[in-house]
Amino acid sequence: MKRAVIVILFFGLLVGIWQAVYAAGIWSPVLLPSPLTVGKYLWTSLLDGSLAESSWVTMKRLLIGYGIGCVIGLPLGLMTARSKVLSDTIGVLALGLQTLPSVCWVPLALLWFGQSEGAMLFVVVMGTLWSVLIAVDNGVRNMPPIYVRAARTMGSSGFHTLRAVILPSSLPFVVSGMKQGWAFAWRSLMAAEIYVTVLTGYGLGHLLHFGRELHAMDQVIGVMLVIVLIGLLADRVMFSPWERFLHHRWGTAKQ
Repeated sequence: MKRAVIVILFFGLLVGIWQAVYAAGIWSPVLLPSPLTVGKYLWTSLLDGSLAESSWVTMKRLLIGYGIGCVIGLPLGLMTARSKVLSDTIGVLALGLQTLPSVCWVPLALLWFGQSEGAMLFVVVMGTLWSVLIAVDNGVRNMPPIYVRAARTMGSSGFHTLRAVILPSSLPFVVSGMKQGWAFAWRSLMAAEIYVTVLTGYGLGHLLHFGRELHAMDQVIGVMLVIVLIGLLADRVMFSPWERFLHHRWGTAKQ
């Protein structure tokens, strides 16, 4: 209860500072709308269904691209960590490509796939794949080697060692890699939706772009708040339960 009160007071203070800056007239209301104006935009968008529709379009693209990136990145990360050849080739490639900002994939996606859903998915997959691969690779490498030696002493080898020892002990790093990949997927998709216009549906990135074009800062700030909220909910629903379970499983939970 005490934590909830502190959280409410903190965010209430942020809104109060926002309102105070707006009332002071430091910036034009066109550039910095009031919290009430942004709230009205969000409420109107919820009533007419446009915000929910755009959120669904964005989440559908995100989940598909993120899923593809994880399906490819997780096994590649495991193999890269266990093979020096793959580490010197795919590992180095992943490290280099991860440094590319997400927006750099957009021109390539447009040239290859045109203004299509394929371009969107390509950018999201590229934003997810390399971060997941590197995180899993690092997780397996940081695993205490005594686990594998003990398993081999007891007769484990090959795929059994990978399934019963390496993968379970590296799960905390795998979850962290998936969480990091989710963040990169979000950034990649927003870059793609801002620059790629498709007729199959307008996502939250498109609403941001349209708000900028129309100088509708209430729309821009409102959509940004929705993106932040979805990110927080995803963390609470998808990743936090896994992390709590793994901390209890491995005895690292805070007392």
